[in-house]
Amino acid sequence: MHVLSTDELAARTERAVAAATAAGQDLGLPVSQPRVLYDVFSVIVHLAPAPVVVRVPTVLPPSYSADPETQTAQQRSELDVAGWLADRGHPVVPPSPLVPREPVRHEGFSMTFWQYVEEVSGAEPDTLRRIEQTARLHAALREYDGELGFWTPFGTYIPDGLAALEHMPDLLSAADLERAQSEWAVIAPVLTSRPTFEQTFPGVDVQPIHGDAPYYNMITTPDGELWSDFELATLGAIESDLTMVGSEGIAAYDSAAADVGLRAVDERVLRVTDAASRLAVVAVLAMVPQLPMLLDGLTPSLDAWRVTPPITEI
Repeated sequence: MHVLSTDELAARTERAVAAATAAGQDLGLPVSQPRVLYDVFSVIVHLAPAPVVVRVPTVLPPSYSADPETQTAQQRSELDVAGWLADRGHPVVPPSPLVPREPVRHEGFSMTFWQYVEEVSGAEPDTLRRIEQTARLHAALREYDGELGFWTPFGTYIPDGLAALEHMPDLLSAADLERAQSEWAVIAPVLTSRPTFEQTFPGVDVQPIHGDAPYYNMITTPDGELWSDFELATLGAIESDLTMVGSEGIAAYDSAAADVGLRAVDERVLRVTDAASRLAVVAVLAMVPQLPMLLDGLTPSLDAWRVTPPITEI
């Protein structure tokens, strides 16, 4: 298992910035002062002075490395969902109107282009208010009729990550891996098959969802908060966007959902999506060689998973 060094990580960032700059210039953007805004799973580059931000994913799940088209397809969904919302006036960071609404592959990176928005630094988010906004996002997304896979993130990331961890005993013990695989075997049928989900949870609908904690993935701007980061947009139950928010968060969502005509959170489904969210954290361990800083960040969540009773039935 090769873990990237500090120098290798810096070189990867430099390559990502160079690729984003070159791709932007090829598209006719006036780029002279590119600057990195964020660098963790993706390198986020402002192509200054152009009002354009490029997201360049650099830490990838195994399926993306094995089949680049899988990544490109998900990026198309990301752009389409965010663009659809923006076109209808919803508060979202929109795709850049200055380039085609398509992923661009350049120098080995697949990237997406977004409108630059000014972020209010140091703003303290009101989590409960954001959870209420999540209900409004779900109400908006119910009208989206584009093509989306069924719970794509869970059905791809978790099994891929767990399979990769079989070859990384330094990152996850055999006992932990066995537990994670057993839990996935319990919940996978309802998260990878829409007919099985609907049969198991009659009356619980699925719809387009953000896929990755929308109440967390918001940007505070001088004009208000904007939803962002639709990288994991998918079809699924709304509970998937509400994992680990606690009883107060669920109550805030249910109240806001009632106001916009949506159903309340189903506790049985939430139990499954909470379990899936914890397993996703375990699976992300497989990315530690690409991003060593992940290990310290994941440790508290892994410790919490280990003391949580394993899910043995639905």
